[in-house]
Amino acid sequence: MNFEIDKSYHGFKLVDKYPVEELDSTAQVFEHEKSGAKLLHLDNSDDNKVFSVAFKTPPEDSTGVPHIVEHCVLSGSRKYATKEPFMDMVKGSLKTFINAMTFSDKTIYPVASRNDKDFFNLMDVYLDSVFFPKIYEVPEIFMQEGWHFDIHSKDEPLTYTGVVYNEMRGAYSTPDSILDDVISQSLFPDTCYNFSSGGDPDVIPDLTMENFTDFHKKYYHPSNSFIYLYGNGNIEKYLQHMDEDYLSNFERMDVDSDIALQEPFAKRNELEGVYPISEDESDENKDYLTLNYVLGDVIDPEVFLASQILKNILVTSTAAPLKKALLDAGLGEDIMASINDGSQIAMSIIAKNTDSKRKQDFDNVVTTTLMQLVRNGIDKDLIKSSINIAEYDLREASRFPTKGIIYHISSMSSWLYGGHPTSYLEYNKILSKLRETYESGYFETFITDRILNNPHQSMVVLKPEKGLGEKKAVLLAQKLSDIKSKLTDAEIESLIEKNEKLRKKQLSPDSAEALATIPKLSVSDVNKDAELIPQEIVEDGTVTLLHHDIFANNISYIDFLFDVSMVPIEKVQYVNLLSQLITKMDTQNNGYAELSNEIYNNTGGINLSAIVFLENNRDDIFHPKFVVRGKAIGDKTIKLIDLVRELLTETDLTDKKRLKEILQQSKSRMEMSIFQNGNSVASKRVTSYHSPITKYTETLSGLDYYWFVSDIVNNFDDKYDTVLENLISVYNTICNANNLVVSFTGEKDDFALFKDNLGTLTSELNLNKFEAQNYSFDFGQINEGIQSSSNVQYVAKGSNYRRLGYEFTGSMHVLTTILNSEFLHDRVRAKGGAYGCGLSIGRTGNIAVSSYRDPNLKDTLAVYDDISEFVKTLDLDQDALTKFIIGAISKMDSAMTPHMKGRTATADYIAGISHDENQKERDEILSTTPEDIRAFAPMIDSVMKDNYRCVLGNDNMIKDNEDVFDTLISLKK
Repeated sequence: MNFEIDKSYHGFKLVDKYPVEELDSTAQVFEHEKSGAKLLHLDNSDDNKVFSVAFKTPPEDSTGVPHIVEHCVLSGSRKYATKEPFMDMVKGSLKTFINAMTFSDKTIYPVASRNDKDFFNLMDVYLDSVFFPKIYEVPEIFMQEGWHFDIHSKDEPLTYTGVVYNEMRGAYSTPDSILDDVISQSLFPDTCYNFSSGGDPDVIPDLTMENFTDFHKKYYHPSNSFIYLYGNGNIEKYLQHMDEDYLSNFERMDVDSDIALQEPFAKRNELEGVYPISEDESDENKDYLTLNYVLGDVIDPEVFLASQILKNILVTSTAAPLKKALLDAGLGEDIMASINDGSQIAMSIIAKNTDSKRKQDFDNVVTTTLMQLVRNGIDKDLIKSSINIAEYDLREASRFPTKGIIYHISSMSSWLYGGHPTSYLEYNKILSKLRETYESGYFETFITDRILNNPHQSMVVLKPEKGLGEKKAVLLAQKLSDIKSKLTDAEIESLIEKNEKLRKKQLSPDSAEALATIPKLSVSDVNKDAELIPQEIVEDGTVTLLHHDIFANNISYIDFLFDVSMVPIEKVQYVNLLSQLITKMDTQNNGYAELSNEIYNNTGGINLSAIVFLENNRDDIFHPKFVVRGKAIGDKTIKLIDLVRELLTETDLTDKKRLKEILQQSKSRMEMSIFQNGNSVASKRVTSYHSPITKYTETLSGLDYYWFVSDIVNNFDDKYDTVLENLISVYNTICNANNLVVSFTGEKDDFALFKDNLGTLTSELNLNKFEAQNYSFDFGQINEGIQSSSNVQYVAKGSNYRRLGYEFTGSMHVLTTILNSEFLHDRVRAKGGAYGCGLSIGRTGNIAVSSYRDPNLKDTLAVYDDISEFVKTLDLDQDALTKFIIGAISKMDSAMTPHMKGRTATADYIAGISHDENQKERDEILSTTPEDIRAFAPMIDSVMKDNYRCVLGNDNMIKDNEDVFDTLISLKK
């Protein structure tokens, strides 16, 4: 339908309409005349449609009310009467994306699907959830998702629990989350950014039910909403539905949600904070130092994009001069930079693992280096390469497969604050301006005006405090004891009754009437054919070429996969170490800074990694690879090939100082990621107790690798000669053209150009014949408790079903969907208060179940032991089973970028998985019966009785449950 400006359609007046060439879209901006809702529609040919509704939600304290409301509105609504419609849609939708996100000043509810019927269903569930939730009539929702006093008998101590409460206890165990809060407080003390929108666990229990519902009443009104539609859907149908079923129920209202800007400082502000470490952990050189600058208002997309580019110029790039200056001065093991989320753009320069006594040195080096850059000029190649990085990121939507989601988040950076909704999406003019002006001092002036001569800045120091977590735990226990002592018997009995009512609600199945309110798909809505990703196999001497002829917007994605099976087990960690060193060390022709500029001035980047590919249906045979990935446009692929040749044949590993810097950074980044991915860390660790493929992977890149790098860093001078010798030996061995697989994703003409020039690389590679290692491992019952300063646990258990006599079938995906979205969700998350829990079953035979940010330990292990009984007695009718079948298919049909499709096909090729096998797996999913699911009960029972356990968690919690483990080990050795 051709909409006209200033005309109304189903209550929506079209305010503006124009092309957005960067997205190959037409933007249509509407306003709902009765309710005041704003709507942006990006009309294009993408069938991966997106709906999202956002609200401006500035926090007024650190109780986490925006975050708790986000969780709670998805737990039942006017039309959808089940306990958690969100989870019901997760179970049985063909969604390509479904989630909700709390930012510092806004909350966003996005969904996406390729299926028209499914998309409409998802949109309706979200609209009903945000505008008509059950939170006012069902207090148990707030208790479960937010916080409550947990007590089940008069003799028990009082405790706090709740999903958000425990999630944020986990977040506040890490220095990085705490640092973000302190930085925000230091720069924006008079605004909503002084508070934690996610919630400070020390403050969350101050949130009352009244304040919780008042927050929803105030901010979740259409007049305060920003609705977004993207893709090739039926916009007229959507507008009519939103008007008739939702927005026409509301009158326009003046919502007081304005976000005040922080008045500029007259001088720098200084602030200190603390973070917890264990009593037996050293606090030497564990401080953080940061300098933080407010650069301008976020409503200006040029300032924001220039800030992102400047961050790369100064710190993120391998060639970054400010990072180099700080590392040269010994001011930190790792130097990082960040840009905040909010109404004013702020950039932080962060030195991690340093000594706060050197605060003045840190200040001097930053200021002096910036002044030198202004005076002498920034390296123009560095600026050009940083602009290229930003352009690739914009054009690839940050490499996120459901790109419409990224576009909505980007639009909110201006739209939320009264700016134009697509100003962040129309980036070509800004990029052109930056390219035209950078040689005449644009970024030097930016540094002068917005950093050096800008008093709106802060210095933040974050220090470790030994036993802080334990001290807080003691104070909390005393606080709760005092609260309980002042309660009457009747009040305690009332709390017990409320908890029993909550528990009953959590564990009771939804009624048939409630389930009938949830929109359903049928198997006929599902594509019965597995996707066939195009793949041409070309043998070229010792090299196998895989071409995936997929439209990729003129970008060629090239993956070089080197066989490293010749490396003995005692040296495999050097393969991973090399992946982190190459591109960051000098080569024979270029210093590492010049090399970085060459890479990003000619390509979209070159990244290296050590990856273990599986063998179909085996865990004792696997394929370790050293993978070099690059991307380029047009004839730049020729330069990409030559750069890969330089990296793999000319890298100089002998710079001792540089090697130490990279190792320190590697250790720092792993420490940051361990608790963000604690469930994955624990589940991989537990399967390494019995599985050759995961034992190898754990050695290569798991906790064993983290401890390997930490040991080198802590004893660098003593170990340097041995490390260098092993690095050079492994480098010279693995850059070998024998068994090389090259995966190319892109169009035919680009592939032909690549193939014609590949010899530039292969002719220079090692061609020595080699024998693959016969990796053998000693296994035993290890069952580790890994002790840390975390306030929560990551609890894992698993084994291998093939060695117990069972075979893989596609129906296992349906079993996984049932367990993750029902049993484990209900018992570990809803009842247990963990942020999440999931079970995975692989073709190799490995099964692992793990929890995320879990307040419990033994209780969670007991839940795992009950899985088999749940499966054995599961009573599913066909409608219920169909829902789980569709949910399993949706995971197989997740959205993928062109490069992701090429990588998937390549992994199948290496594993020996044919399209016929993928189709068989899909057929088995679609034909799953209730009997098939119940038949898995003995397998699950056998797996759990193997009793392989690993828990990464709180030091005291693990000590208190020492009988669960064979071994206790400290995360920070």
